[in-house]
Amino acid sequence: MDIETVAPNEVPEGAHLIDVREQNEWDAGHAPAAQHLPASTLLQNLEQLPEDDADLYIVCRTGGRSFQVTQWLTANGFDAVNVAGGMDLWFESGLPIESDGEDEAYIL
Repeated sequence: MDIETVAPNEVPEGAHLIDVREQNEWDAGHAPAAQHLPASTLLQNLEQLPEDDADLYIVCRTGGRSFQVTQWLTANGFDAVNVAGGMDLWFESGLPIESDGEDEAYIL
């Protein structure tokens, strides 16, 4: 099974971007339009995934967890795409991030 992979700057505007990092990573900094769904809770929260037929773009910090989640989602009938390089590369590419708090956003 081939896993589709794109660079952060190739994620289409308005795409379903799913951030699978843990809560503390999300709180520190995430893409403004992302939906938070930690990999550790994915199976219990599948109903939180968008129900349309659009691709799901999966991101983590560096690309490892998102690759595993993308593999699982693809094997289970979802149209999922791994965001290579994760939020580290997202930030390095100059794409926007925000935090859930008063502190300046950063990638944890």
